[in-house]
Amino acid sequence: MGKKEKIENIKENVSDALELPKEITLNLPKVTMVGSTQIRIENHKGIIEYSESKIRVNSKIGIIVITGKNLFIRNIIKEEVLLEGKLESVQIDG
Repeated sequence: MGKKEKIENIKENVSDALELPKEITLNLPKVTMVGSTQIRIENHKGIIEYSESKIRVNSKIGIIVITGKNLFIRNIIKEEVLLEGKLESVQIDG
């Protein structure tokens, strides 16, 4: 086990012990969907691809791929991105 893996393991154990949200302590993405029309991704690392039918968002655990129709970015800031449209699928390519 490398140094980075040990540090991540310690962070995860501390997060569990203190019951802290892992998305905060481990900088993991938090994906929240509202029905099939809105998705919020917190702790993203940028937009990789953007079209009306597919949006790819980089994250610590891989690429989050959202497919659908009439997709658009409602809001984007450093910590989160808010996407809207007719969502058909969400997957993580890690």
